[in-house]
Amino acid sequence: MTTHDNDAFKPIATVDLAIFSLSTDGLSVLLVRRANAPFSGEWALPGGWIHIDEDADLEAAARRVLKEKTGVETPYLEQLQTRGSRGRDPRGWSISIVYIALLSADDVAERQDEMAGEAEWRLIEGEGVGLSLAFDHLSLLKEALGRIRSKVEYSSLPGHLLPARFTLSELQSVYEHLLGRKLDKSAFRKRVAEADFLEPIEGEMRRASNRPAQVFRLKDTRSLALFDRTI
Repeated sequence: MTTHDNDAFKPIATVDLAIFSLSTDGLSVLLVRRANAPFSGEWALPGGWIHIDEDADLEAAARRVLKEKTGVETPYLEQLQTRGSRGRDPRGWSISIVYIALLSADDVAERQDEMAGEAEWRLIEGEGVGLSLAFDHLSLLKEALGRIRSKVEYSSLPGHLLPARFTLSELQSVYEHLLGRKLDKSAFRKRVAEADFLEPIEGEMRRASNRPAQVFRLKDTRSLALFDRTI
């Protein structure tokens, strides 16, 4: 067996992020236009090299890249998969650890000016964004969308796309948007109560059509609550 010490024989190691947010138009993903080769000028998922002298672990690397691209430090973050092969990057053998990040509307609005240059939110259209992406990033995006859509059925995931304060009606609306169907109001609220992932904000109400609606927030913004059965 031959051992190579030259950097040319070391695999490229990066973290890539599928960063999602929800606007009035629908679910969007953050893309960046690549400035350098390969795929110069093409759109891609945000990503970056792993800094072995700075990143304590893979999640630290992902959070650093997320901060660099969006200005956000502590949203919900989940490892999706590890992808590696000789052919996915023309520069050589590459490994990518892929993460999903969910940004609330508040995160996006407050930190719009801190987003990396040449970064843009693109509306999800079916399984993609209506254009090709660099590397194998369209495939990664499809995998991330599949994970999100499956978890909507049995977890608190949609709550991480809302502003920090929201009503139950607003939460139900996000579930319905991601599921693509209407939900029974009573059954939905029963399931949410059973999952126990919300806490009311004392004394904060919001005007609604019939009577003031209680305002809630997530108990834990860094993890998901799982339901004992689908929504």
